Amino acid sequence: MSLSSHTYLCRFEVLEDGVPRRFEVDGVPVSLVLAEGELFAIHDVCSHSAVSLSEGEVEGCTVECWLHGSRFDLRSGKPLDPPASRPVPVYPVRVEDGRVYVDVVPRSKG
Repeated sequence: MSLSSHTYLCRFEVLEDGVPRRFEVDGVPVSLVLAEGELFAIHDVCSHSAVSLSEGEVEGCTVECWLHGSRFDLRSGKPLDPPASRPVPVYPVRVEDGRVYVDVVPRSKG
């Protein structure tokens, strides 16, 4: 597996289940979330109001924005509750040799 477009963030063992961790990758805010045994990387800014999702509560495979209560699916970035109506980006994340890598480069569609 090539990690050429992936950026190293941290060691896997520093992550706690259900506790989001905020990182910045090439100017992009990213929240890493270990939830229900899966690792997710989601854009760290709520699509409704510019607040950090990594400050929110994790329940199952969702993260809740602390300001207005919108929950986002960690797998898809889709909002599950109003007032948010737009999804937030999710990013490919990999663990290799105990190290966590994320790819925030947009993929071309087509």
